Amino acid sequence: MTTTTYYSTIDSPLGQIFLQGDGQLLTGLFMPQHKGWRGPDASWQPSDAPFSIVRQQLAEYFAGERQQFDVPLKLAGTPFQQRVWHELVRIPFGTTITYAQLAQRIGQPTASRAVGHANGRNPISILVPCHRVIGADGKLTGYGGGLDKKEWLLAWERSPRPARLGVPDRHAARTPAAPVHAPA
Repeated sequence: MTTTTYYSTIDSPLGQIFLQGDGQLLTGLFMPQHKGWRGPDASWQPSDAPFSIVRQQLAEYFAGERQQFDVPLKLAGTPFQQRVWHELVRIPFGTTITYAQLAQRIGQPTASRAVGHANGRNPISILVPCHRVIGADGKLTGYGGGLDKKEWLLAWERSPRPARLGVPDRHAARTPAAPVHAPA
């Protein structure tokens, strides 16, 4: 059985973001000029309808009203990549960890480089927050959407917005993150 792939775009402070999904689950979220992103295949169908939840939640995130997402995701990758990506969603909003810390968290403390490679292959930026992983020296390293986008996202998450100044984020308490489905 062939699954239809849908796509749409959303305007954001980072430029136009590309959304990809199967009608039920989000399978991709890419920045403008995302490394390795070639754009939609000719067989994909343009449609905004399958992306209403992600559009709403991204709008809330960029408005400073959301710190966690509960969009149903489908992350296609190797078992190792899956472990890395599942751990990424556990990094709290506004914080960063190093690649070594991420390797430690998945139980492979000597796999910092492999973790970095898996992090770079994350198909769902922002919602699976690979931008929250930094180099051991505190410097920003690699980001598929571009280092300028990574820097912007980290600064945005640390900025003093109303949600950070005593007005509670009505979505922050939702845990765990949205279900992440292995490829069928």
